[in-house]
Amino acid sequence: MSDPKIRNMDEFASVSGISRPTLSKFFNDPDSVRKSTRERIEEALEKFDYRPNLYAMNQNRRLTKTIGIVVPNLTDPFFAKIARHIEDHVIAAGYRPVLLGSNGTPAQELENLNNLRLLKPAGTLLAPLGRVSETPQIREFCNEVPTVLFDANLENTGEAFIGSDNQQSVTTIVEYLCRTGDAPAFFEMKTPTNPNAVKRRNAYISSMERLGHRPELIQVDGDGWDFEEIGFREGTRLLSGPRPATNTILCSNDRLAIGLLSAAYQLGLRVGLGDGCALRVAGHDDHPFSRYTCPTLTTVSQDYTAIARTSAETLVARIEGNALADSRRDILFDGQLVMRGSA
Repeated sequence: MSDPKIRNMDEFASVSGISRPTLSKFFNDPDSVRKSTRERIEEALEKFDYRPNLYAMNQNRRLTKTIGIVVPNLTDPFFAKIARHIEDHVIAAGYRPVLLGSNGTPAQELENLNNLRLLKPAGTLLAPLGRVSETPQIREFCNEVPTVLFDANLENTGEAFIGSDNQQSVTTIVEYLCRTGDAPAFFEMKTPTNPNAVKRRNAYISSMERLGHRPELIQVDGDGWDFEEIGFREGTRLLSGPRPATNTILCSNDRLAIGLLSAAYQLGLRVGLGDGCALRVAGHDDHPFSRYTCPTLTTVSQDYTAIARTSAETLVARIEGNALADSRRDILFDGQLVMRGSA
């Protein structure tokens, strides 16, 4: 018969001959014990096939080594990519990441935060849904748990916000489009889901006016996070009727642009530069799929690496008691123009 399974740390301490306090110290921080002790514990773990119950450990510890990471939607490659970068930095700092997706709904976003409460996390990195977020409840969570926001901002919430400088990035792509062809119209949802969309609209308007062009907003119906479907449906309607005065369309995000590109293809409109092209299309974000559209999508990138690194470093500094500014901080990174075939 096989040996009975070890059920808890007390039983593991008994069979391994290593004291319970030493084991607790090791599981909290392996580097906090001597190398010889660490090697004994690791050998015992392998020999007895024991894995500690991290949830139970957290309930008995004032400060855990868990960091929650909450993003709007794990199926979106944009958030999957930035979350992966954040996970790497969290692990390198000696913490355990717990990644949760909100599935685009405020109820799930709050459920994720409530579940994290049970784990007693050392801190949380949160990319909020934005307009539909239950901000008072999120702010209450942030008052209990050190939290850094990234990607989308909620005013006066959390220790800091780390994201992209939408004014700079939109100005960069508007200037490029005006320099290389017709001034762009701005394609967006009437009721933006993400607060970044409002900032991009305002940046578009100010950039166009500064360059001496009249802003043209194409505000379409749609709600939620099905941006490609909205871009395709409303793009088909737009391109099937009287065309905009300009042949250049700047979309609020790459996912809307991907839908618009598909609509143009279905209608037989060639998108890009050069003879025979009826339309130029550009986006924002450098979504992982934007380099594989047909034609490939001109866009402006977000600095995934810098946002992920700075978000993790800012939170860890707060957790470990390193000095931060007394007031909440916003740290913004410039975007980079990515010129491809669509514009």
